[in-house]
This record gives sequence, structure tokens and C-alpha cells, in this order.
Amino acid sequence: MRIDKWLWYARVTKSRSLAQKLATSGHVRVNKDKISSASKAIKTGDVLTIGLERRILVLKILALGTRRGPYEEARTLYEDLSPPPPPKEAPPPLPPGQREAGSGRPTKRDRRKMDAFRRDD
Repeated sequence: MRIDKWLWYARVTKSRSLAQKLATSGHVRVNKDKISSASKAIKTGDVLTIGLERRILVLKILALGTRRGPYEEARTLYEDLSPPPPPKEAPPPLPPGQREAGSGRPTKRDRRKMDAFRRDD
């Protein structure tokens, strides 16, 4: 089966044309070999490494599939071997009287708190 068709069946991409672009852009590897065409043939047992925008998927092909069905059916086509995402670090707390950039204009309550903080100096 063609790799673009399988990526679409397995619901890795939303459309078949996006699957073709993903395969031809060099973001997909089959058994550690980078592919350059969407017509690359795959079989069960192959391991795909897919570099998406914010994560890397490592999928082992369990079945080829015959149609693009619901998520539960698509989930049976592969085994997810992806590493777990790294833990998110909490941002450091801001000192009193400062706001995060882009958080908008201070409310009246915020202005009162800032004024009270300045008066304590």
C-alpha cells in the first residue's frame, strides 16, 4: 500500500493531499530510511517515524486497512511507540505589580492593588 494512503487511513493527516505533502517533504522515515515520494510501498511490521510540527510520532504498522473509518478503527492499524512528551516546566512567578506581557489592560481591582503596593514603599 502507498504510504500517503495509509497515513490518511490511520488518521495521521486530515486529507490525502496533506499526506502526500508530508511524505514528499522528507518528514517521514520508513525503517529509519528517509523517503521522498508518496508512492513508497509499506507493509505490516514497518516502523514509521513522522516529524510533525510539535512532536515526533513513531508508529509500527499492524494492518494496512481498507478504508478511512472512525478513530477507533484507525487506531487498530498501528501501535504507537512514540516517546512520552517532556514534562512542562511552570513559568516562574512574576514579582508583585507586574503582569504577563499581552495579558491585557489592568482591571480596576488590579490598579488598586498596584497603587497600594506603590504606597507601601
